[in-house]
Amino acid sequence: MPERKVIVESPVGLHARPAATFVQTAAKAPIDVTVAKPGGAPVSAKSILSILALDVKNGEAIVIHAEGDGADQLLDELAAIVTHP
Repeated sequence: MPERKVIVESPVGLHARPAATFVQTAAKAPIDVTVAKPGGAPVSAKSILSILALDVKNGEAIVIHAEGDGADQLLDELAAIVTHP
């Protein structure tokens, strides 16, 4: 399963607008996508409540997993959202 480990660079972490953009991008894809803090339980990247519950702050790492056709491209898009504030 393809994955990306990225450091969240948004000043607000993975909250508010970055979280909404992240979820909207994930939701457009017809494949399974999860996100987790390293060593933590993965949650659906398509659920705004699940993403906000992770409480990811600026400078923290997340691991994004996707499985299916187009997974690598989707992972690149999601990684760009959190690494380019």
